[in-house]
Amino acid sequence: MKRVITYGTFDMLHYGHINLLRRAKEQGDYLIVALSTDEFNWQEKHKRTYFEFEKRKQLLEAIRYVDLVIPEESWEQKVSDMTVYQVDTFVMGDDWQGEFDYLVNQTDVEVIYLPRTPEVSTTQIKQDLQNG
Repeated sequence: MKRVITYGTFDMLHYGHINLLRRAKEQGDYLIVALSTDEFNWQEKHKRTYFEFEKRKQLLEAIRYVDLVIPEESWEQKVSDMTVYQVDTFVMGDDWQGEFDYLVNQTDVEVIYLPRTPEVSTTQIKQDLQNG
């Protein structure tokens, strides 16, 4: 079984997220989503989520492409996650291009950056709603 993992906040879930999850799942047989905790988002990413962790987790678990949701609590956990969950492929959106290439040498996983859905982003949705 080929295991795939991706990481993210997945706040205000939209069709761009679904596209990413579908394409990530196409890379293997079992998709793990490491979901950023509220604390990690605030302390490390300096952003607040609209939906709390448990609600975002519940949404992700309802998506047919997602097999397992785990908490992302630090940037450093990626290396250990590859071993603990026996990951073969690490997938992220191409806005992170090159940022996780070190995983290839440290964990022997394949790293893939998938194109994002260009016309939609959570940041853009928030801005559009704020501007009316």
